[in-house]
Amino acid sequence: MQPLIDALIFIVDDDASVREALAWLLRSRRLVSEQYASAEDFELRLAEGPLADQPHCLLLDVRMPGTSGLVLFDRLAERGLLEVLPVIFLTGHADVPTAVDAVKRGAFDFCEKPFSDNALVDRIEHALGASLRAVEARRARRLLMRRIEELTEREREVMRRVVEGLPNKLIADQLSISVRTVEVHRARVFEKMEVKSAVELANLLRDV
Repeated sequence: MQPLIDALIFIVDDDASVREALAWLLRSRRLVSEQYASAEDFELRLAEGPLADQPHCLLLDVRMPGTSGLVLFDRLAERGLLEVLPVIFLTGHADVPTAVDAVKRGAFDFCEKPFSDNALVDRIEHALGASLRAVEARRARRLLMRRIEELTEREREVMRRVVEGLPNKLIADQLSISVRTVEVHRARVFEKMEVKSAVELANLLRDV
């Protein structure tokens, strides 16, 4: 897997030597990182605003003074960030069962200290790939919602019935308009939604 040059990896670990080692490893693979010595520091970073539309990954120590990695993980899960910000736990041997449980609850993976550089980077790149897919899905949903907002109320009424599979004649009867008017609205809906068929439109709106 090729490195994602626009990706950003967050390193949250109270051990400065671990942070520096990970940052050096990532730089050697042309990956950009930011370091945080505590969960509290990282939460301040998140409070600055939403994550940019780029792939992210969080390397998170399980045990830290103050807010633990597990508590931070739960907070990220509550905020719905785990898809765009996959979490890879950094764990000592004693915490492996805890990390396994976290994976069952939505963490992307865990890596036991001391790390195998190649294995860790491989996991990070897979996490970044998952993040990229989530980011692209959110971007596509925002674009879709903007297209829907650009429709007139009548176009939305026609669109709903087209998606339900109703023929133009029945749509016209339900809305008390002519079949020709339905055809015009239908064509405008297809144009604005950038689709060529009712099936394509239905697939586009499936998760809305």
